[in-house]
Amino acid sequence: MKFIADFHIHSKYSRATSKDMNVDPISKWAQLKGISLMATGDFTHPAYLTELKSKLAPVEPGLFRLKPAELNKTCFILTAEVSNMYSVNGRFHKIHTLLFAPSFEAVDKINACLSKKGNLSADGRPIFGFPVTELAKIVLDASPDCMIIPAHAWTPWFSVFGANSGFDSIEECFGDYARYIYAIETGLSSDPAMNWRLSKLDKITLLSNSDAHSPSKIGREVNVFDCKLDYYDIIDTIRKKDKKRFIYTIEFFPEEGKYHYDGHRDCSVLMGPEESKKNKYICPVCKKRLTVGVMTRVEALADRPAGTVPDNAIPYKSTVPLLEIISDAMQVGVLSQKVRNEYLKIVRTVGTEFSVLMDVPRDELVRATLPHIADAIMQVRAGKLDIVPGHDGVFGKISIKPVDKEEPPSWPPVQNPAGKRQMELF
Repeated sequence: MKFIADFHIHSKYSRATSKDMNVDPISKWAQLKGISLMATGDFTHPAYLTELKSKLAPVEPGLFRLKPAELNKTCFILTAEVSNMYSVNGRFHKIHTLLFAPSFEAVDKINACLSKKGNLSADGRPIFGFPVTELAKIVLDASPDCMIIPAHAWTPWFSVFGANSGFDSIEECFGDYARYIYAIETGLSSDPAMNWRLSKLDKITLLSNSDAHSPSKIGREVNVFDCKLDYYDIIDTIRKKDKKRFIYTIEFFPEEGKYHYDGHRDCSVLMGPEESKKNKYICPVCKKRLTVGVMTRVEALADRPAGTVPDNAIPYKSTVPLLEIISDAMQVGVLSQKVRNEYLKIVRTVGTEFSVLMDVPRDELVRATLPHIADAIMQVRAGKLDIVPGHDGVFGKISIKPVDKEEPPSWPPVQNPAGKRQMELF
């Protein structure tokens, strides 16, 4: 079956996270967005794990639903993110990894080991001072069906390839456990095309997830599968990089990510890779080293030119979250009630957020919303955007180009239009 999955979120027990980040509102927002499989996030946190055990019932092999399971459609997969901060050969590394587990039994084994090495109650994303290779051993000893995946692999501060804290290869980071690394998470500031420039990633499956800290942000990036909605079939698909079962990802435009380009936010300095190189990565305002972003780091490690598409590449599509499109079209803040109300009206009338973003024809959209919002959705489908790239922790700024009324629209033909759905969630 075809379904959408988001494998990386955080609970209310993580820092800087909404108090609404628990499985009940997450399940409701997943239905609005059209996501069938959600991460739980944060299974290492004792209080959250207690909630998960009390609220979730096993359904498909290795997956769960809110009780009563027969009344809830959203499936959950047990996940967590862990931070390892440690020194190797005189260099300090900070690596975030995403963990998948097939059962609460496996989770309990992982947590029993980790609780001896740090305080799991301190944060939903626990921090440890031992190497990530030791984490890999703990996780895989708990169950060979667990997976360990480098999270947001390119961000400067906390990632396997990060300019300020990472390594130059998966093998350098994970040593003997590199053979168990089947996938990486590309992160919001990179897309698959950027990763295709590294031949050493050809065998690696590229996952895209939201890393959401609030319910409305789930699904910023997702994965689209056509396989059994079953933990073991999903991880087999990922391990084998099976293009028949893993059909594409849906991405942020990477320029919108917080670390796409180099710069200093406090100095209002933004530079692309070539300009940064000319300035020797020094900020012209404060004379300190720039925060080197993802694009520059990809350029440093790439062994192929831009535009390379490997033979086994899994395709992707790029879009902008519907709340942001509505906000841009209405010229009001994305968090405003006006934007929220329009969002709910649209998805309750014509379908889920992803069907609206990808499939629903314009004439059907116009019946559900204002014409200029329908136009904005179509412009995003056509990639007609202006983007100021994100840098140094600041999200990029997207503005949607207005429709040129004197030219016929260049929107791509729409197939498989979504059917009508009514959703009474809020």
